[in-house]
Amino acid sequence: MSDKLYHECHEVISQGRAILEDLQQWGFETVVALPTEEPISTVAQPHVDCLPSSSSKTLVELEAGLEDCRLCPLCEQCKNIVFGAGHPQARLVLVGEAPGREEDEKGYPFVGEAGKLLDKILLAMHLSRDEVYICNVLKCRPPNNRDPQPDEIAACEPFLKQQLALIQPELIITLGRFAAQELLKTKEPIGKLRGHWHEYEGIPLMPTFHPAYLLRNPSGKRPVWEDMKQVMQRLSGQ
Repeated sequence: MSDKLYHECHEVISQGRAILEDLQQWGFETVVALPTEEPISTVAQPHVDCLPSSSSKTLVELEAGLEDCRLCPLCEQCKNIVFGAGHPQARLVLVGEAPGREEDEKGYPFVGEAGKLLDKILLAMHLSRDEVYICNVLKCRPPNNRDPQPDEIAACEPFLKQQLALIQPELIITLGRFAAQELLKTKEPIGKLRGHWHEYEGIPLMPTFHPAYLLRNPSGKRPVWEDMKQVMQRLSGQ
């Protein structure tokens, strides 16, 4: 340390000591430090370029904004962002929870065993994947398929909202507890939510069980089919 810098530091310390002594004389026994601004972290702060832009006119443009997404830690582990797939002006949108292992591998929603069952359900409804749109609340796979965390939901929700705004579907089906509770902003169990019409931003919404649940609990297929019959009636205008 140079002599000049040493003397400057010594002067600052002396001034600080004098101020503290004055404060004690005035009756201040402690000094409370005012909060300082947190340093901006390049890891924790979202990249502005990744945020969904209201200027996105198509799903393709919206998806392009997710290519280098760093809005939450999931980007560090996932292999592919699973944006969604189907008809860009679909009358019916199906929303699941998050990509699984196979979806993460292929970058496409519902491609595992649950996806095959979903295809059968759509076929029974006289629909195909090309006629509907399928997406998830989260676009990246959570580790070990755990439940999404609040920061992950907050990061992805604007993209889901804009997806639905661009598609403007007539009806929405949520697949499973998490998707239903997230879109409806409720903690009601899926057993109470399913079978009844709800609304998401003015769009009729039917919650039902997730296809993965049906693989473990085949008895759930009958109530799901009852839910789908209500959807079919709405789509047919009845």
